[in-house]
Amino acid sequence: MTTQERIQSLLEGTDIVLNGEHLWDPQIKQEGFYRRVLTRANLGLGEAYMDGWWECAQIDEFIARLMRIDIRTRLKRDWPTVAIAVASVLMNRQTSKRAFTVGEVHYDAGNDLYQDMLDKRMVYTCGYWKNAHNLDEAQEAKLDLVCKKIGLKAGDKVLDIGCGWGSFAKYAAETYGAHVVGVTVSKEQKALADKRCAGLPVEIRLQDYREINEPFDHIVSLGMIEHVGYKNYRAYMEVAAKNLREGGMFLLHTIGSLKSAISTDPWIEKYIFPNSMLPSLAQLAKAVEGLFVVEDVQNFGADYDKTLMAWFENFDAAWPHIKDQYDERFYRMWKYYLLSCAGSFRSRDNQLWQLVLSKGGVEGVYEAVR
Repeated sequence: MTTQERIQSLLEGTDIVLNGEHLWDPQIKQEGFYRRVLTRANLGLGEAYMDGWWECAQIDEFIARLMRIDIRTRLKRDWPTVAIAVASVLMNRQTSKRAFTVGEVHYDAGNDLYQDMLDKRMVYTCGYWKNAHNLDEAQEAKLDLVCKKIGLKAGDKVLDIGCGWGSFAKYAAETYGAHVVGVTVSKEQKALADKRCAGLPVEIRLQDYREINEPFDHIVSLGMIEHVGYKNYRAYMEVAAKNLREGGMFLLHTIGSLKSAISTDPWIEKYIFPNSMLPSLAQLAKAVEGLFVVEDVQNFGADYDKTLMAWFENFDAAWPHIKDQYDERFYRMWKYYLLSCAGSFRSRDNQLWQLVLSKGGVEGVYEAVR
């Protein structure tokens, strides 16, 4: 059996045909593609795309079809995945000394890039599309959903762990009259967040979450715990519990995995989010045990598919006027990142959870907000 035949046999049940006529069929440009994928699995697939070894009109659907059959179990465990898993066991890859790595690699890639790709509020987490017609509406709906879930009111002091470019802080201050402290590990995010939140009761800090030590009425964490690491989940929750006043609410918004893992996808690790990993509900439940009451869990992971496709549409449209700052390989990397992630959420392999956690439990029954 040739390497091409071997790859095609692994695709049984996907309706994917190598060099086929469907929009989701990959068109192979280099014969070395087949061996590269067989020996390096998902890392080889992503790198081969970055190098122009294959094309596909619908990468998102191609990936979704692969994920629905759990292609990873059909491929032998590749050495990059093994290496990351071993490193995750032997060492803490998300220590405070390494906390700023993802900021430097990913979030400092350029504010112009993110301004063009994201919505007008620059929200870099999943939008809430229940009643939304476009990205701006979906992201504003998500921010308002967060505020309502924690019962935010004027004068409340809120901590935003992983505040990005200040989208939640700005919205909470302007719309609800809250006082917000946001922390980020990205210099570029802080610089722009300071400008966007100027004149509001908002303070943006370049700070690791482990350094926080002051009381807050509420805490939100939108898309941050994915960078914390399984060895630090408990410490993360302890930091939140320590800094949350009695009766306060902690809203945790995170991408989630259906299985408990100790490492991440090797392509994502190498090119997009170093030192990242997705928590499972089991891992989160263990981490909050004895610290918080879980008042509510909502899954709207399917909305991340729509969000990522909207981000790619914006990025692709903006590329002609930002391409001088990057190169063609960056374009292919970013395209593969956005569309492959959209496919993973479309297949429901990845989830998006919002957990509402209370300190001491709310009085009576918590009224879930949707």
